[in-house]
Order: sequence, then structure tokens, then C-alpha cells
Amino acid sequence: MSSDAAVDVSALAINVTIPEGLRWTDTRRGEEFTLSTLNVRLLPDGRLATKAYGRPTGGGRGTYVSFPVPDRPELAALVAEAANRASALWAAHRGLG
Repeated sequence: MSSDAAVDVSALAINVTIPEGLRWTDTRRGEEFTLSTLNVRLLPDGRLATKAYGRPTGGGRGTYVSFPVPDRPELAALVAEAANRASALWAAHRGLG
């Protein structure tokens, strides 16, 4: 690739495990889900967007459903810490395999 061509990065996303003490439940179509993972995306304007994912609380495979992330300071802190950690990991990459 020529050094004067801009590389178009279309998405930057990370998955973050929600610590046990920060997890919550939510209901979709009459089924309760325990939210255990965050997907954090870096938007083109530099802001972060998040969705929470989880599985049915009652067990079983069920569907992996996304939910909005509640506006809680401890979750905002988790997202910020995860973004900073991901940034450091990306910056320290050692190239392809």
C-alpha cells in the first residue's frame, strides 16, 4: 500500500465482560435476560456507543439479545476503562502472526 493513501477503517469495536457485581437483568418478549457482555464501538466522531448482551436468566441457549446500557456511573467507568485498555493493546500490537 502506498504511504500517501489513507486507510479507511470502517469499524472499531471491543467486547467487554461485565463484572459479576455490575450485571443486571432486563426483559424482552416476556423473557428475562442477564446482561454479561458489552459491545463498545468507537464512532467516527470519537464518541463511544454501547450495547449490552446476555442470555436467558432461566438457562438454556436461547437467543443472544442486545439491550441498551443503563446510565450508571459504574458502567460508564467500565466502558471508559475498557476503551483505554483496548487503545493500549492496539498501540502495542506486534503485527500479523
